[in-house]
Amino acid sequence: MDRQPFGNGNQHRLGERSSLAQWFSTAVGRYALDWERSQFDNAVDDIFGFRAVQMGLPEVDFLKQNRISFRFTLGLEAQAALVGDPLQVPLASQSMDLVALPHVLEFHTDPHNVLREAERILRPEGHLVLSGFNTLSLWRLRQFFSPRDAGAPWDARFIGLLRLRDWLKLLGFELNGGKFGCYAPPFSEEKWLARFKFLEQAGARWWPIMGGIYVIRAIKRTPRTIIVTPAWRRERARRRALAAVPQGDGGAGRMSERKGTVDG
Repeated sequence: MDRQPFGNGNQHRLGERSSLAQWFSTAVGRYALDWERSQFDNAVDDIFGFRAVQMGLPEVDFLKQNRISFRFTLGLEAQAALVGDPLQVPLASQSMDLVALPHVLEFHTDPHNVLREAERILRPEGHLVLSGFNTLSLWRLRQFFSPRDAGAPWDARFIGLLRLRDWLKLLGFELNGGKFGCYAPPFSEEKWLARFKFLEQAGARWWPIMGGIYVIRAIKRTPRTIIVTPAWRRERARRRALAAVPQGDGGAGRMSERKGTVDG
């Protein structure tokens, strides 16, 4: 997946600060957020257009490095610029050039239809950038052994990358960049995270698909329209193409010969 290193949910009540945003203020949360921000920055830096929207986590600006002038956040949290459910986005179809989904799918009860809404509001050749927790990682192992009331992000529904790629393909998206990161075990204390910092380079080299988090970028592809012309039009065009073109000099010579005025 590491082709191009750069690219929250309806259960939250209106006005409530998401638990994932609170988790980002912890030691392991800051570790994850720092990596994700850098990947989003690289993924959105070269995307141009007129409108961009970040759905979910309005407390964190994941579109900071994007150059589109009209950017805004959408969600059920009070901090969102536009209040709306990602499952029923109050935006016109094909009106966005860029959609960012930071961990939205994992905290929503219907992630596939959230992707459908993102596809609907994206214009053809528009970009989608999203992040998620990797199911093939030590982070998934931590989630497996965590109690049900452990809170975010361990109460999320982790989505495997292969499954996500199938969803995107069905909706007409084409992956054009992505990266895994956060290879250190999700320790709660910063000192232990620092001790295992060496795993970032080792993991990216030796087991790249086992990072705790992934960030991917996809483009909405639209099938080209093929105009089918009636058969009689094609036949007429073929005959015109094969018709003999009269030569100016030869035609004039034959006309002159009939009148008996050809030189010589």
